[in-house]
Amino acid sequence: MKVLALDTATLTASIALVEDARVLAGATHDSAGRKADLLVVIDELCREAGVAPTELDAIAIGAGPGSFTGLRIGMATAKGIAFAAKRPLWAVSTLAALASEGGAGLVIGVLDARRGEVFAGCYRDGVLAAPERVLPPAELAAWIATLGEPARFVGDALAVHPELSPFADRWQHATPSAAAVARLALAGARVDVVTTGSPAYIRMAEAELKYPDGIPGALRKR
Repeated sequence: MKVLALDTATLTASIALVEDARVLAGATHDSAGRKADLLVVIDELCREAGVAPTELDAIAIGAGPGSFTGLRIGMATAKGIAFAAKRPLWAVSTLAALASEGGAGLVIGVLDARRGEVFAGCYRDGVLAAPERVLPPAELAAWIATLGEPARFVGDALAVHPELSPFADRWQHATPSAAAVARLALAGARVDVVTTGSPAYIRMAEAELKYPDGIPGALRKR
């Protein structure tokens, strides 16, 4: 099966064309300030691989958690391509895709969540071992201690949060890979979410916190 996969959870967007377990072509795209270029990169990648939209079997998307704006753009782009090509859209956890590249055993995907927090997802041999969550980096060690076994880490949070330096010798710096998203989607239930899919934010957006009534300038409810 040929799958076009995207992950836009971080500033480094990842795109890949995968046929079964083989990566036909891949690219990363620095989306800071240039988010509208994502479709251009996808088009160039498809041309490079010689794959037309009608030859795709499915679209796969990393649904988050991650940047709110990035996730919305990725989901909207993936849905648009899926609608236009009349192909299913499969969604997987961005943290699961990240952790899948950390090898066997207990692996925790950790991404910078801004606001002094990180997104963390704990997977044991590819299976979710504890619910994905957002928490201050200083609380990560206490959470890991409850799991009762050593863990390895994959993600971009170490470069941002010095509180995580005690884990540096077990840390692999990485951003989410579209190839990993495709592999998880192919191995999963393959549920089509083209009409129902939405990003997994985990926490409320800053605008929701500031404007609980949905009106700019509104006071917080008491």
